[in-house]
Amino acid sequence: MIDFPEIPVNKIAFKLKPNAEVLVKKGHPWVFDNSIAKQNKEGNSGDLAVIFDHKKNKFLAVGFYDPFSPIRIKILQANTMANINKEWFTNKIKEAYKKRLPLLETDTNSYRFIYGENDGLPSLVADVYNHVLVIKLYASFWFPYLKDVLPTLIKISRAKTTVLRLGRNVQKEKNNYNLSDGQVLDGILENEVVVFKEHGVNFSANVIKGHKTGYFLDHRANRKKVGEMAKRKTVLDIFSYAGGFSVHALVGGATEVTSLDISGPALEIAKSNAHLNEYLGTHKTLVGDAFEEMEKLAKNQTKFDIVVIDPPSFAKSAAEVNRALSSYKKLVRLGLQLVAKKGILVMASCSSRITFDVFFELVEDVLINNRVTYKVLETTRHDVDHPIGFKEGSYLKSMYIQLH
Repeated sequence: MIDFPEIPVNKIAFKLKPNAEVLVKKGHPWVFDNSIAKQNKEGNSGDLAVIFDHKKNKFLAVGFYDPFSPIRIKILQANTMANINKEWFTNKIKEAYKKRLPLLETDTNSYRFIYGENDGLPSLVADVYNHVLVIKLYASFWFPYLKDVLPTLIKISRAKTTVLRLGRNVQKEKNNYNLSDGQVLDGILENEVVVFKEHGVNFSANVIKGHKTGYFLDHRANRKKVGEMAKRKTVLDIFSYAGGFSVHALVGGATEVTSLDISGPALEIAKSNAHLNEYLGTHKTLVGDAFEEMEKLAKNQTKFDIVVIDPPSFAKSAAEVNRALSSYKKLVRLGLQLVAKKGILVMASCSSRITFDVFFELVEDVLINNRVTYKVLETTRHDVDHPIGFKEGSYLKSMYIQLH
């Protein structure tokens, strides 16, 4: 393991405005800069923010101070005092691992070990791909604490190699203490493309150059479900990226699978992921804009037994919500034209700003307006390794619709 620099940290005292204080008492992990009523001194990223109750001046919470973000404090513990030290981090990591045990009893060796605020460790993501642990930091306040956190993550995950990934904003900061995106922190990385397994199906992740930590693990349970539905079926996987749904469908016995994505390189990864497995069906790829290609397929009256629509987040800010809703409606309308009689439409959203209720209602409104006879087979949310610890941590929702 590399030697981490000793980075001094200080404590800063804070008092919050009344509304923010109530939210912290209720367990919300974010304090915005405009919610701060008073702080006793300026601080650096990684300093500990100690928040005191406005009226009684008693301890309220402790968290990481982040001068680079409008979310100025990320809460670590509220309402009861704590020493934020190696022992505290170890207990949090052990708690997180326990939640993943049911998943690790399956034929799966890839999982999200730490899911940021939802596991009480804000702005830290740790994903495991086979024997490789990938740690992604979305805030530089973690740098002083890596020496306390990393040994426990490695020990519990039994990782042979550990890779550091840094969020874009962290990469832009001046002082990263000689830590860089893609750096190997422990062990030897023999190949930046790591092969792993989810529910018996093989995939690969580029842990150095891939999006996020190299792959999107959150849809695992839905991919498995589509694979189980796919026997002797034709499948269209829209916004397929690296072919998660496509590969599960092929392994599940689909006769033909079409992966559609705007990125040619992503579809090459989808092909290589398919080739990591044995299957008898045909795998086709289609490069192009999803909306345009769906319209072309509909014009040609091409139909599929299963159509999976899993777009990227359309609403990254509040201003984008209305446009996102319009895009989802259009996708449902186009999807309906591509599903064969008695086929299944799988509609997903990863936009956290659009709630489950709003999304599911939108989908059903389009179905009703198009006078479709249908049955909602199931709605799903996060897999077990993506626990929801607070409202904003909840984003993934999927709907399985059988058409008559």
